[in-house]
Amino acid sequence: MTIGRGATIFGCAGPVLLQDERAFFREADPFGFILFARNIETPDQLRRLTADLRAAVGRDAPILVDQEGGRVQRLRAPHWREWDPPLDTVERAGSVAVAARAMRARMRVIGAELRAVGIDANCAPLGDVARPGTHPFLRNRCYGSDPETVAIIARAVAAGLKEAGVLPVVKHLPGHGLSHLDTHLALPTVDAPLDELRAVDFAPFRALNDLPMAMTAHLVFAAVDPGLPATQSPTMIRLIRDEIGFQGLLMSDDLNMEALKGSLADRTARTMAAGVDIALHCKGDLAEMQAVAGAAGDMTPAAADRARAALAARTAPLPLDAALADLADG
Repeated sequence: MTIGRGATIFGCAGPVLLQDERAFFREADPFGFILFARNIETPDQLRRLTADLRAAVGRDAPILVDQEGGRVQRLRAPHWREWDPPLDTVERAGSVAVAARAMRARMRVIGAELRAVGIDANCAPLGDVARPGTHPFLRNRCYGSDPETVAIIARAVAAGLKEAGVLPVVKHLPGHGLSHLDTHLALPTVDAPLDELRAVDFAPFRALNDLPMAMTAHLVFAAVDPGLPATQSPTMIRLIRDEIGFQGLLMSDDLNMEALKGSLADRTARTMAAGVDIALHCKGDLAEMQAVAGAAGDMTPAAADRARAALAARTAPLPLDAALADLADG
């Protein structure tokens, strides 16, 4: 299994890969790439871009996107389906079993759309438990307000993606539901006691700890490490590995988010020192990517093993029939 050397995932600036980006990616050799709305125009354009990104590194690098449905979906109408927010779909279903079937079918359809344009990893499912104070940037992206429901539906989402030949990336470890702030703009501190965190927020991620890839949260959990956000806390990363039991490839959330402080090089270095495998930089700014690549360096041998295992989990898609598409529409 051929993997990239660099401990990074990068975006690019626009809908066409630029020559200086191509040269940088060839040298930095990131594990993979991530796409955003700025990169997406039409299916034909997107197929060219994903092919060019892989050609730049000379291998079948994973290409990620956030296609949850609802507010967070980068591929949109008129070329791709629009979806209700996940929590709306779950609540409308009337039962956990019906919601799980609908969300599994949704992800089969989303996965088929992604594979058709060369995208083979989706930053979903969410294992975050919606709480009364969950910030609106996250709340209706969640699957429920109790850990059992969230775990069941998140497992169904992951299964739908895998059946579509798309790698699931579970987020946001170890749980984002108690965030009362938008981490794109500020750093929240969670004051809940450790027993409550274990029983509620950590629980879905324990149930999903066999998934191949995961993303960290930029939150301070005072009961675990009062001084550092989870992404940069060695104590929290040990808890994710040893107590939650996640042994797959662990990537950061976007290092440009204002929850983190310091230069991008500093943010990256602290993240890697904490034990995160892969630094995620989403903005597509070349100078920033150069700084992140320099600070992240190469994957550690352990991270490289986890990267190979994650890529080995990619499978050929199962056929998508009309009945399944109808179920996904609710």
